[in-house]
Amino acid sequence: MKLFLQALAKFVLGAALVGIFVFLPAGTLSFFNGWLLMGILFVPMFAAGLVMLVKNPDLLRKRLDAKEKQREQNAVVKLSGLMFLGGFVVAGLDFRFGWYPLPRAVVCVAAAVFFIAYLLYAEVLRENAYLSRTIEVQQGQTVVDTGLYGVVRHPMYAATLLLFLSMPLVLGSLYAFVVFLAYPFIISQRIKHEEAFLERELDGYREYKQKVRYRLIPFLW
Repeated sequence: MKLFLQALAKFVLGAALVGIFVFLPAGTLSFFNGWLLMGILFVPMFAAGLVMLVKNPDLLRKRLDAKEKQREQNAVVKLSGLMFLGGFVVAGLDFRFGWYPLPRAVVCVAAAVFFIAYLLYAEVLRENAYLSRTIEVQQGQTVVDTGLYGVVRHPMYAATLLLFLSMPLVLGSLYAFVVFLAYPFIISQRIKHEEAFLERELDGYREYKQKVRYRLIPFLW
């Protein structure tokens, strides 16, 4: 019950913050794209949280712990937060003043990509029981090198890349998309620091890097 209430509190807070950052700049609640994003973002998130609560509460507990212990990663988290804040505000203002509304077809395709990325994210959670939101090596942790981890070394970040770059397009804002283009650069820095840490602390990770060449995008990086 304590874990459920903790997860519910973070869920409600997250939904409230996204709603404020999107609808307040838009100046109205009659912002269809805003509600579309809220729906495809938080309904699956709530369902996934319930599944983890029942099937794997330890994983849910680790996903709720977002306090980074490394200074470099704290900076990455803060930059990501600024990106979200700026992107959502710009999307709301874009709708409010009609700067450059994207066609409905682009919004629909972006929503489909977002949903596919969510499924990939769920598969990563299923494959790797050691996943947490902070960079750490847990007791008994081993290298996972099968499934999506046999394609790229950081499939979770690959899924978030699709998720976050599709968000501003779901909101119908090209200008917000430009803001979210900061994410690949932000996540690349996190990956470099994370891999250096894992090479030092996790047995077999150096060999895993030789086996799976690509970090984030197959055949590219």
